[in-house]
Amino acid sequence: MTDIPGPTRTGRFAPSPTGPLHLGSLVAAVGSWLFARSSGGRWLVRMEDLDTPRVVPGAADDILRTLERFGLTWDGEVVFQSQRTERYEDALRILRVKELVFLCGCTRADLARAASAPAEGDAAETGATIYPGTCRGGLPPGRAARAFRFRVPPGVFTFEDLLFGSLSEDVEKTVGDFVVKRADGSYAYQLAVVVDDAAQGVTEVVRGADLLDSTARQIALQRALGLPTPSYAHLPLVLGADGKKLGKRDGALPLDSLNPARLREALAFALSALGQEPAESPRDAAHRFDPSRIPREPRPAPG
Repeated sequence: MTDIPGPTRTGRFAPSPTGPLHLGSLVAAVGSWLFARSSGGRWLVRMEDLDTPRVVPGAADDILRTLERFGLTWDGEVVFQSQRTERYEDALRILRVKELVFLCGCTRADLARAASAPAEGDAAETGATIYPGTCRGGLPPGRAARAFRFRVPPGVFTFEDLLFGSLSEDVEKTVGDFVVKRADGSYAYQLAVVVDDAAQGVTEVVRGADLLDSTARQIALQRALGLPTPSYAHLPLVLGADGKKLGKRDGALPLDSLNPARLREALAFALSALGQEPAESPRDAAHRFDPSRIPREPRPAPG
C-alpha cells in the first residue's frame, strides 16, 4: 500500500506540530531537503500528530508557512498521522497474527519499581531502564491489559549511518519489549513511523541525532512486518544555552516571525551547522551539497 510512488530517492521531514519551527528543526528540514533535492529526488512532509494532548492548534499551518518562506518546497500532499490510524491497526493485526506482540498490564509505577531494582549486564553499564518482561508470558493474575508491546527478538541489529558509520544494538538487552499501542489507545511513534515510511516509499531517513537510538527498534519492526529498510543519516543537534537539545519550550525564536534579514541568518546558520557553504537559498545550496562535510558534533545556537 504505497501512497506516493517515488523515484530512486525519496526523503521526508516529519515534525510534530507542538509549536513553531525552531533552529534545531530547521537544520533537520534543510538537511533532509538537501539530501533529496541534490539528486533530483522527492521530499515529503508528514505531520506526526499522534500525541494529541501536545498538539498545538495552528502549529501545523505555521510550520508549513515557515518551510515555504525558506523555499523548502515539498511534493504531494502533507500527510497527517492522525488520519492514518487504520494503517497502524492493520500493522498491529499482522504482528498479532505472527504472535510478535503481547498485551501488557504494567503501569508507569510498576515499571518505576522495576527500574529501582539492582540492574545487571548492559542496563547496569549504561544506566538504561529496560522492560523486565513482566507480561511477556501472559498477564499476571489481577492485572488488566493496558498496552501492546512488541516482542523484541534476540540478536543484534546492525545498520549503516552516513555520519556515524556502522552501528549495532541488541534491542532486547538495551530496551526490551517496547510499546506499539499505548494504554490510551493511541499508536506509538515507533510503529507509526515505520508504517508511514514504507507506505510513502521513503528510501532515506534524514533526521536529528536525538533519534539515533530509535533506529534499531524501527529496523526490528520493519523486519517483523516485511517492510524495506531505508538508509539513515542522523544530523547534528542544535544545543541551547544549557547544553541540551534546543526545543520548542526553550525559548527558541519562532522562525515564522523573522524578517527577511533574520531568515537569511537562520538559513546561513543551518547550512553552517551542516558543514555546507553559504548560499542564498536551499536551491542554490543543493547544487553544491556535500554530505561528507556534515559534522557529527552538535552546534550551539547563536546567542
